[in-house]
Amino acid sequence: MEHFTFAGYWERGDAISHAIAWLLLAMSLASWFFILSKGLMSWRVRRSARVVQRFWDAPTLADGVAVVSAGDAEGIYLALAEQCTVPAPDGKGNSLGTAVGRSEQVTRLLRDAIHRSTVRLELGLTLLASIASTAPFVGLLGTVWGIYHALAAVSSSGAVEIDKVAGPVGEALIMTGVGLMVAIPAVLAYNGFNRVNRLTLSELDAFAYDLHAYLTQDAAKR
Repeated sequence: MEHFTFAGYWERGDAISHAIAWLLLAMSLASWFFILSKGLMSWRVRRSARVVQRFWDAPTLADGVAVVSAGDAEGIYLALAEQCTVPAPDGKGNSLGTAVGRSEQVTRLLRDAIHRSTVRLELGLTLLASIASTAPFVGLLGTVWGIYHALAAVSSSGAVEIDKVAGPVGEALIMTGVGLMVAIPAVLAYNGFNRVNRLTLSELDAFAYDLHAYLTQDAAKR
């Protein structure tokens, strides 16, 4: 009995079959690149979460920002802490930003900082989601095309033999499995990174709220 192997699929395949296989390989490499890079980044971000408490334990704002800068390797929390060093506008400018009060100015600065951190956290997730959703269909396309190619070859030969059909059809089914093997890690990684991002963004929101209360209260006292 003939064994079903990817080598057999490659040998019997045409240019389209080869292109689909190369596409799945490229999707797999891209997926694992982002899984490993984002995994390292997520680990470093979660490890840096403790700098928020260290910030509030610091004696001065300058010391707090220095602590966050030293402990936040990815700069996710630092983007917010750095807003403490931005001087308060004197209200004499002609720009729209100086036409509002100190509280609104701080809110805008912190919101922009959270936006920058969010962009960094979500970098690459769209690619992972796209690979997770399309890889099974690309593999299925390879299977359908492989079966069509095998049946076309049998039809042109004029003789239908089960051994001649089973081998190419079985090997074409391998592409569906390959597509699932590409998609499953991407799905699991995407869900894991989304969970990490939700935790981090929740902490950033809380940090921004506390910073806003501190900075506006400090301005009111002056």
